[in-house]
Amino acid sequence: MIQPDDNDSALQPQARPRTPATFALLGAIVLMYIMSLGFSGGSFQPSLNALVLLGAKVNVMIAGGAYWRLLTATFLHGSLIHIFFNGYALYALGPEAERIYGTRRFLALYFLAGLGGSLASYLMSRAVSVGASGAIFGLIGGLGVFYYLNRATLGDFGKAQVQNMVSIAMINLFIGFASQGTIDNWGHMGGLIGGTLAGFALAPRLQIDSRFSPPLLRRDYLDLGWAGAASLLVVMSAMTLLLPHA
Repeated sequence: MIQPDDNDSALQPQARPRTPATFALLGAIVLMYIMSLGFSGGSFQPSLNALVLLGAKVNVMIAGGAYWRLLTATFLHGSLIHIFFNGYALYALGPEAERIYGTRRFLALYFLAGLGGSLASYLMSRAVSVGASGAIFGLIGGLGVFYYLNRATLGDFGKAQVQNMVSIAMINLFIGFASQGTIDNWGHMGGLIGGTLAGFALAPRLQIDSRFSPPLLRRDYLDLGWAGAASLLVVMSAMTLLLPHA
């Protein structure tokens, strides 16, 4: 079953909607980076102690009850290059995802993907980890799901976008595996899986409404979409509590 969005039952030509969540996330990432530099004593690169203090993913601390680190780690970055690439990726993918999903569903997609990335890293990697890349891989998965679900309605453009998202994910995963020891590949894969699953629950389904002339494009959502996203959160929480970390 699907239900129409009460605030957007028909997509009509209009100015592009604003994307406040994307730029709020970018601002938060930059602010946390500045704070990490401050705690590092004026260095141009955050120290490990500063990152741990501010909420890096540290397995033994999470196992001891600091579960919030699974999310705070996604707002921290280890170097200027690290924050530049993740910030640029969020700037490039975030507005598109937020316009497609809407702000609330976009935020749910982003945080579920970020949590999925941190959880995979927690379960499979002992290394201290920071970065928004798991959430960004989740945006790739969420966008890929949207275009896949609507490929018939969107035609060749939708099919091309599915291939584009798959290519982006594969290229970035390849780069990650080619850089062993410096990139948290488990976090990337966990974020991609989390974003893909969240996307199936939250992505809008486009329908052509022929009752109008010319026909209008409607944006509908699954009746149980939010319940599906909540179930994903419950499953990931249970995995954090019940499964042994690396």
